[in-house]
Amino acid sequence: MTAPVSRLKPLEISARLIFVRHGQTDWNAEGRMQGQKEIPLNATGREQACSNGRRLKDFFEKNGLTASMFRFVASPMDRTRRTMELLRENMGLDPQAYTTEPRLKELTFGAWEGFTIPELAEQTPELVEQRRIDKWAFVPPGGGESYEMLAKRIGGWLESFEEQSVVVAHGGVFRVLRGHLEGLATSDIPKLDVPQDRVFVWYHSQMEWV
Repeated sequence: MTAPVSRLKPLEISARLIFVRHGQTDWNAEGRMQGQKEIPLNATGREQACSNGRRLKDFFEKNGLTASMFRFVASPMDRTRRTMELLRENMGLDPQAYTTEPRLKELTFGAWEGFTIPELAEQTPELVEQRRIDKWAFVPPGGGESYEMLAKRIGGWLESFEEQSVVVAHGGVFRVLRGHLEGLATSDIPKLDVPQDRVFVWYHSQMEWV
């Protein structure tokens, strides 16, 4: 008998949610587990942030929206704050006029931060295999977080979501955010693609990439 598929219960929000992942860092480019390490944007990441600002400005203009209709909120980490500032600058807005939300921080990989999966596979192959089998529930050693733990944190934030917002956060945050909104299978959520050069819009229970 096949085990039942575990899914997140869909969370409905009435306000428009616009999500942008932070721009690329050198650790992103190298495939290193970044988590809550403060790694700055590289040149590609800065251009992605600027481009997303221009993209979002065009989206607002085409849809009769203004920045004053939205709250701008970022994870408090350096790479997300820098992304937000470049995004707002390229929208013609005050780069500093936004707030931060600690619950939007990336999940931490604990002692694994700074390593690539191939490097870890040489050191602790049994743990890397455990992660491969159940990436949703796997907790990295040294105080790491699982996607399941992150989902509880982000779910709590979503339950308080009331105001139209532009959010700049992280890849893991987006995966569980989308999992909550769409009621996705927990086994699929950690595998979701999270582009750094696109803008995600959720409105009336429909998603759109800009």
